Amino acid sequence: MKLPAGRLTDGVSAVTLLAFLIVYLTGHVDDAAIVAGFIPARVGNGGLLDGMAAVPTWLTPLSCTLVHANWLHAGFNLLMLVFCGRQVEHVLGKAATLVLYLAGAYAACMAQWLVDPASTNPMIGASGAISAVIATYAVLYSRQNVRRIGPLSANLVRILWLAAAWIAIQLMIGVAMAGGFGELGQIAIAAHIGGFVAGLLCTRPMLRWRFRKRPRTVN
Repeated sequence: MKLPAGRLTDGVSAVTLLAFLIVYLTGHVDDAAIVAGFIPARVGNGGLLDGMAAVPTWLTPLSCTLVHANWLHAGFNLLMLVFCGRQVEHVLGKAATLVLYLAGAYAACMAQWLVDPASTNPMIGASGAISAVIATYAVLYSRQNVRRIGPLSANLVRILWLAAAWIAIQLMIGVAMAGGFGELGQIAIAAHIGGFVAGLLCTRPMLRWRFRKRPRTVN
C-alpha cells in the first residue's frame, strides 16, 4: 500500500524521532520524563519541581510527546503516526492535522489528570496525540454503513460506536496489563481515550474548515 505524501506528518515524526534519539542515546530518559513529562500533580502546583529546569506545566502536554521510554514505545507510536497521519493529512491538509494533533495531546493529558489529579508519575509518549489522529482516520476511512438511530444522526452513531469500541479496547488492555509485564503495565489508558475522543469530536469541524466555501470569482 502506497501512502500519500504528508509533509506535516513527516516533520512531526522526524522531530519526535530526533528527540527520542538524543534523550535515549545519552541515557537521560528518566531525567527527561521528570522535566518534560506531564505530571498531573503539577497542575495547580507549579512549585512541585522548584529548583529544576523543568518545562512549564502548560507546555508539558506537548513536551511529553517527545519523550519515549524505549525503541518499542517510540517505534510503534511513529509507525501509527506515519500510517494514519499521512492519510489524514491528505484529506484535512497540514494546518488542520496540526491542530488535531495538538488537541489530542492536550485532551490526553486532561483525561489523565481527571483520573488521578494528585499523581506524581510522569506521563510520556505521543500516544495520546496520535490517538486523535487514529480517531479521525477511523472516521474518514471507515467503510461500514451506519444508519441513524431515532434522533441520532448516522454520523453521531458512527462516532459513538467508534468511541465505545476504542474505550473497550483500552479498558481490556488496562485489565490485561494491570500489575504485570514490566513497563507495559504503565500504559496511560485514560490518555489514549481522551485523545481518541478529541479526534472524534474534531473531525467534522476540521472537515468543514478544510472544505469551507470560498468567495467565487465571476468572469
